[in-house]
Amino acid sequence: MLHKLTNDIINGKRLNATDDLSFLLTEELEDLCDAANKIRIKLCGSHIDLCTIINGRSGKCSENCKFCAQSGYHHTAVSSYSFLDEATIVADCHANADDGVHRYSIVTAGRTLTGKPFEAALKAYARMHKECAIDLCASHGLLDENSFKALKSCGVKMYHANIETSRRFFPNICTTHTFDDKIKCIKMAQGAGLHVCSGGIIGMGETWADRIDMALTLAALHINSIPINVLIPIQGTVLENLDQLSEDEILRTIAIFRFLNPSADIRLAAGRTLMIDSGKRAFLSGANATITGNMLTTTGCNTAQDKAMLTSMGLDIQRRR
Repeated sequence: MLHKLTNDIINGKRLNATDDLSFLLTEELEDLCDAANKIRIKLCGSHIDLCTIINGRSGKCSENCKFCAQSGYHHTAVSSYSFLDEATIVADCHANADDGVHRYSIVTAGRTLTGKPFEAALKAYARMHKECAIDLCASHGLLDENSFKALKSCGVKMYHANIETSRRFFPNICTTHTFDDKIKCIKMAQGAGLHVCSGGIIGMGETWADRIDMALTLAALHINSIPINVLIPIQGTVLENLDQLSEDEILRTIAIFRFLNPSADIRLAAGRTLMIDSGKRAFLSGANATITGNMLTTTGCNTAQDKAMLTSMGLDIQRRR
């Protein structure tokens, strides 16, 4: 059954909530991952999409997301600072472009980025678009329609807005904004002509059904890039005492997302350090993209090491023209 379904998906079939999805949890892990990898090869090829981010504004966030080190509701060791200066951002973008990274994004803490900080971001994007051979992405919270249009006019191609988890589980993670706020944001970004990068975090106490529902929601939204973060519990947050996920559980999740989003970029994000060899097996289980570089919110992966690993696997990391 798995072999036939895999070929059906390659030939255009798309699974939804009305299908029997129990196989995603009952198939042997190795078989499911091998099938997901086959889908990845046939529909996405051997190219691995690399992106890096810079933490453009850190800490004192008004939102109460239970996982986040930057929330003002928590007491963590994260640094707090206002929006970075343009020269720092542009220099970092140049360095990543020179390293062969494909995408670059400024990420800012807070419900949204407005006023002078947003104007500063637009100036930085316009300059990076002019100077750097790299695709630009942005992550600035719950923006409005005009802000999305302004980003696009400055050369931004993709907007990042995680839905974090399923609709059912979302209120257990955040109450200062809603799941519908996230969906509205995504649809406005798409309406402004931007591609959208949206995924979530696993290991926050959600069920397998929640993970499947999140994957189905993203498929219905036609999301191009799906980052899968694995929670690394941070001291000072509400989720600091949760157990970390096993690598097998992470790999099954990646395979599930490939089955339910066959042609999307399934992007490894935070939590790669929980897997052997920075998630090498994940790239043989359906993943075809990753966040790289030396900066995530709390941990990062070295670009040179990632490029060496991916190249040794016979995967393509050249910039697409």
